[in-house]
Amino acid sequence: MAEVVIKDLSKVFKGGTTALEHIDLTVCDGEFLVLVGPSGCGKSTLLRIIAGLEDPTTGTVAIDGTVVNDLAPRERDIAMVFQNYALYPHMTVQENLGFSLRIAGMKRDLARAQVHEVAQVLALDELLGRKPSALSGGQRQRVAMGRAMVRHPKVFLMDEPLSNLDAKLRVAMRGELMRLHQQDRTTTIYVTHDQVEAMTLGDRIAVLDKGVLQQVGTPEQLYRSPENVFVAGFIGSPAMNLAHGRVSQGHLELGSLQCPLPQQVPDGDIVVGLRPQAMSLTDDADDTPARISVDVITVESLGDEKNVLFLPPFEVPDVANPSRVETELTGMWTARVDPHARILPGDKVTLRLDIDAAYFFDAGTGRAI
Repeated sequence: MAEVVIKDLSKVFKGGTTALEHIDLTVCDGEFLVLVGPSGCGKSTLLRIIAGLEDPTTGTVAIDGTVVNDLAPRERDIAMVFQNYALYPHMTVQENLGFSLRIAGMKRDLARAQVHEVAQVLALDELLGRKPSALSGGQRQRVAMGRAMVRHPKVFLMDEPLSNLDAKLRVAMRGELMRLHQQDRTTTIYVTHDQVEAMTLGDRIAVLDKGVLQQVGTPEQLYRSPENVFVAGFIGSPAMNLAHGRVSQGHLELGSLQCPLPQQVPDGDIVVGLRPQAMSLTDDADDTPARISVDVITVESLGDEKNVLFLPPFEVPDVANPSRVETELTGMWTARVDPHARILPGDKVTLRLDIDAAYFFDAGTGRAI
């Protein structure tokens, strides 16, 4: 196990494209840290730099107190699990698991014992004679994980390892990853675009956007206390609903909606955030000022919950650039309503907004107020 310390790390590719910008990040010994962000935000590039597969333009990477910038990947004592498994197709499961040990010159009996130990942990002992072509997706993923585990590295690096699996298998493999980490406590850095994976697996989550680290914290911290509009709109499924608004003399103005604020918010242009569960169905007899009438576009019935999608009667900001406005396609809001409510696409409904549960962000900087 080891601590990973990244200091003032930047990566600029040939042609001038900046992939990472002044990243400072410490991954504690034994921690499971998840890197999340939209496609192209730099999370896989950061992982490859830690692994030694890419060189940083500036900054340092230290593992277990040693700066490893000038060390080859094999000298860093890390193991990487890829999205596409990267198994050798001509080798059996046993040969794939033991390949790195053979290259390292480990004695055959000791290598065989380590392979069988890992195979038992991952329930691969009955598959050792098979080749990858005879394995299911989940079995191949377990072999890829086993090939990393058998070396007992200081750090695991995982680049979207479950993205090729079906939904049911992803759930099972998430549970397996959690169990293995609790058992071995190997420092792990895990890249994913999947919200559920990030929230369930990570001791902490680091959110990247356009190569810039936006916020690092526990899943609870990022969900309850987002530091800016981007994190607010990115963490959570369904995502937080956002709107351009204004505060004036203790009142919130959202389009034609005006209502008193229960908390002190400075006057000026703001972005307001509401989680889907902060809205509820009501009717015209409700005299609260914080309500809107909308046309239902889509209804998602998920058994124990029901989500109503609609276009709100006010401007929705782009989370990556709060001064810009989303299109109709990407600017829909989601309300989580009573799962027994009878609602169909095309219906007109009235929703009460729980302003007590609202988040407020500066419209210019996007920072939380």
